[in-house]
Amino acid sequence: MSEQSLPQSLIQATTLDSIDLIRPMVEDMLLRRASLTDRTTIGKTAVELCLHPNVVQQAFQGLRDRQFFDVLHLEGLGNYHFTLTDAGRERARSVFERSGYTGPAPVTMKTYTEIVGWLRTEVEVSDERLRARFSDLVLNPKIVDELGAAFAGQRSILLWGLILAGLTFAMHRKYRDRRTDPLVGWATAVMLGTCTFFFALMVGPANPFTKLLIPAADGRGPNPLLANHPLMAIHPPVLYLGYVGFTVPFAFAVAAMVTGRLGEGWLVETRRWTLVAWGALTIGIGLGAWWSYEVLGWGGYWGWDAVENASLLPWITGTAYLHSVMVQERRGLLRVWNLSLLCATFCLTILGTFLTRSGVISSVHAFSNSQIGPWILSFFGICVAITLGLIFWRGDRLRSTGTIDSPLSREGAFLANNVVFAAFAFVILLGTIFPLLVEAWNNERLSVGAPYFDALTMPIGIALLFLMAVAPVLPWRKTTGEVLAERLRWPIAFGLVVLVLCVVFGLRGVDTLLALFLGAFAGGSAIRQLVLATKAARSRGDSRLRGILGRANGGMVVHLGVILIAVAIACSQSYSSNTELVLKAGETKTFKGHTVELVRVRTEFAKVKPTGGTSADSDPQTVVRKIVADVRIDGGRIDSPAITRFAERGQSVPTPSVRTGFVRDLYVTLVQPPAEDGASAVIGFYVQPMILWLWIGLGLMGIGTLLALFPGRRRRPTSATSVPDGSHESIGGVPATISSADNDPSMIGATR
Repeated sequence: MSEQSLPQSLIQATTLDSIDLIRPMVEDMLLRRASLTDRTTIGKTAVELCLHPNVVQQAFQGLRDRQFFDVLHLEGLGNYHFTLTDAGRERARSVFERSGYTGPAPVTMKTYTEIVGWLRTEVEVSDERLRARFSDLVLNPKIVDELGAAFAGQRSILLWGLILAGLTFAMHRKYRDRRTDPLVGWATAVMLGTCTFFFALMVGPANPFTKLLIPAADGRGPNPLLANHPLMAIHPPVLYLGYVGFTVPFAFAVAAMVTGRLGEGWLVETRRWTLVAWGALTIGIGLGAWWSYEVLGWGGYWGWDAVENASLLPWITGTAYLHSVMVQERRGLLRVWNLSLLCATFCLTILGTFLTRSGVISSVHAFSNSQIGPWILSFFGICVAITLGLIFWRGDRLRSTGTIDSPLSREGAFLANNVVFAAFAFVILLGTIFPLLVEAWNNERLSVGAPYFDALTMPIGIALLFLMAVAPVLPWRKTTGEVLAERLRWPIAFGLVVLVLCVVFGLRGVDTLLALFLGAFAGGSAIRQLVLATKAARSRGDSRLRGILGRANGGMVVHLGVILIAVAIACSQSYSSNTELVLKAGETKTFKGHTVELVRVRTEFAKVKPTGGTSADSDPQTVVRKIVADVRIDGGRIDSPAITRFAERGQSVPTPSVRTGFVRDLYVTLVQPPAEDGASAVIGFYVQPMILWLWIGLGLMGIGTLLALFPGRRRRPTSATSVPDGSHESIGGVPATISSADNDPSMIGATR
């Protein structure tokens, strides 16, 4: 490219006096660039600032005369290698306080116009060149790490605030025609109050826009454990949506208590908001378990970690609410239960946020210590106090005029469901916060581990499976033993067949076989309901798809997903096996009928920036990035577990190799690499049955949630009072007939 084709403003800008910038501005830019690295050169700085080397050299000489720079040596004509003195670094700090800009030197509009005109005439642009230049912007693998860093840091409270603001806007748009409705007005006030708190955090102790005095050219990124799998770009925002999503139904619950409109109207307004939040929380928890299984290298997916428990608690109470609320909609019962469960769900999301971000617990999922812990704990206390006060204030009006007629009824089963879920939440809450209370009381550290949770949650899980099997076939109000036996005949038969097959194929263990029987029993019950609902839809002239839409029918699909997860947990906990094999290259050992051969151990290298530097221009160093063990299982393909070393963080992260199968997973880890060439390596080998069923169950739960969002067949609510079947009753002054579908199995599950 000839110099004559360049804009005149660029040809002449070879001295400080000929450019459009004043000398102090150029000197400040030079100081800021020099502070980003330990040493630099005139030529390199000229390229970075897009200035002529003569201009940079003149500014450099002026700063050197004031003893802001030390010359290290001279390379060529005028290309000094230099570094900042102590006085120069102090000066750079004061310059950064005024501006943190470290990019190219600015130009005037006249010069910019000349440059653009020159580029349009001198630079050839083609589709191929555009794709080559911009492909990294579309599919850059590093974006996963950057997203993980954004979600994992303390400043990720910005994402929380973004989702909360989006939900507030969506709620405003949905109810914009009812702005004068006191219920909507108070709900909006609660949403805005919650927004105010989180925005105050972002303005104060969790300010995501804090300016660094000397910013780094590249951030450190997230904890390597959180950057070692693409799920970390999906799991946090989905989980956040579940956490934050419960703010909307909580706001309407508070509004209902404030306005005294304690009927079923506010339930209708929050139905889909609650389902979306619950579905997002479900998927978020499942993705977290999947990440734990794929990354941590311990062969498990749930370790009863305090942060895991913190996300499970609102899911438990939210699940109980979704079941219990149907009783209030149909019978006007369990109002106190529903308000308590919904408010508890929101408060537990705040408690989970405190446990995750306060630094009071040690967990791979937790954030570092921060100043926002006391703030969040105070907000949690305020929310609990307000909701308890409102429930106590409205206690008389919350009492229902009716009662549950019989334990053998749909509402009786839902009440039992509430009690079991409440016990479930209490067990996990106690095991999670008890160590914190002990430490706060007498400064002693103790831990509550998996044995406690496994022992107490196992009978609760068995009880829930039984309720899942029986509750869907129960009619509202009451039933007889003969009707119940008739409806349960085929589900029980299916459960017994599965039990016999399990025993024939050699499965043992009373607890596990009971879980498998109840899982098949509950699965048969759910399938029965879906079949009957589909037949009912066909009889009305609707499509079969209509038979699985709606809250009740979508709920049956969710039940099937939960059953698969429960069966997978029971089998993986009871029948898994693992060992550590000490192998040399070429050596083979056998475990549980599988041959494990260590083919070789190889080392992969990478160039990384040295730690402690702040410039992207620091010379990279060649370091060991990954130690890989090539392992052949059963003479087949090679699995390659590894240990990835993040030299810039001084941390090593295991990368297991997982061979997934429908019946079992083969899970291989490199526990310890060989100390020297020819030495033995330690290989971890796990046989994990039915893990794939966990992820299939999670997918079914997501599909069921989507199906439940669609409106099903509408049904009139029944009276809260006990009346004979088939009689007439008044609902809100309008005569209504109790449908025979209350006792017709073909209509159960056909409601919305």
